[in-house]
Amino acid sequence: QLQLVESGGGLVQPGGSLRLSCAASGDILDYYAIGWFRQAPGKEREGVSCISPSGGSTNHADSVKGRFTISRDNAKNTVYLQMNSLKPEDTAVYYCAAVSFYSGSLIESRYDYWGQGTQVTVSS
Repeated sequence: QLQLVESGGGLVQPGGSLRLSCAASGDILDYYAIGWFRQAPGKEREGVSCISPSGGSTNHADSVKGRFTISRDNAKNTVYLQMNSLKPEDTAVYYCAAVSFYSGSLIESRYDYWGQGTQVTVSS
């Protein structure tokens, strides 16, 4: 069974950058589309970005377009989320999730496998 582990979170100042990683084990990542989601305190979890199994198609939420980039290295069984120009409102726990087909969806119910999350805090 596919297992996902996020890493790379931390504390960063506004305007700074972080790169999150989502490492997969238990199955071949090439089979799955991957999404990144986040949940801020007191808010519902929201979709951020997603990528097709080949990496040829991506989708980003309007709130992060132009600032976040999703990519993948299937040889390393890892998906990345490069986050630039971070804002305090990006503070959240970030999760990666997998589904066996790509639709460009950022709806969490469409995803079957989830990691445990990594905390990102944007603060001066």
